Amino acid sequence: MIVTFDLFSALTDSRRGGSAFFADLAARHGWELTGEQAYDRWDRHNKALQRTARAPETFHEVSLRALTAAYAELGLPVDRAGADLAALEDSVADWPLWPDVAPAVRAVAERHRVGLLSNVDDPLARRTRAHALVDPELVLTSQRLGAYKPDPEIYRAAARAVAPEPLVHVAASGRDVRGALEAGLATVRLVRPGHVLDAAGPRPPLEIEDAADLLAVLEEL
Repeated sequence: MIVTFDLFSALTDSRRGGSAFFADLAARHGWELTGEQAYDRWDRHNKALQRTARAPETFHEVSLRALTAAYAELGLPVDRAGADLAALEDSVADWPLWPDVAPAVRAVAERHRVGLLSNVDDPLARRTRAHALVDPELVLTSQRLGAYKPDPEIYRAAARAVAPEPLVHVAASGRDVRGALEAGLATVRLVRPGHVLDAAGPRPPLEIEDAADLLAVLEEL
């Protein structure tokens, strides 16, 4: 069995890490806004743009469009977006994992092959703390698969990439849960703060609130 994890919701506390970066940036530039305000505005644009993004557009390019739009709305200098995005991408190496992640992923890896399934570009995935916990051959990115979440095609492409081994995806965000289920993947929802299910989407049959419970759930599949 192959078990993939969503990188920036199931494994990484991305709002905490990204907000810390933007808080430092705002302090250095004298901007009157919180790190959470800047991160949330960028993240909202980023996710909206990913819904219509198509290869060969990269995650970096999508993120730059999102940051430029966020800066314009917040009244920040849009000509800084490129440099600030480069610094933001570098900061990903410091973004924290959720506290339950490392021991749980290592426990799963003792029984199954584990990887990532994420919208990011390959170099960004390699910068994260989560990358060291998974099989580097199973880092399944939009760059590699040619599609973006929540389009069901990225999940189908991931399943084809690991066939004939069965694929189970561990998701946290509503859009990730919905996309994986609509693509027909076996899906486990890992409940994380700030992430709710898509009210119009299918309900996940398997939910856990602590990653430590994941191995037991996988053994029942």
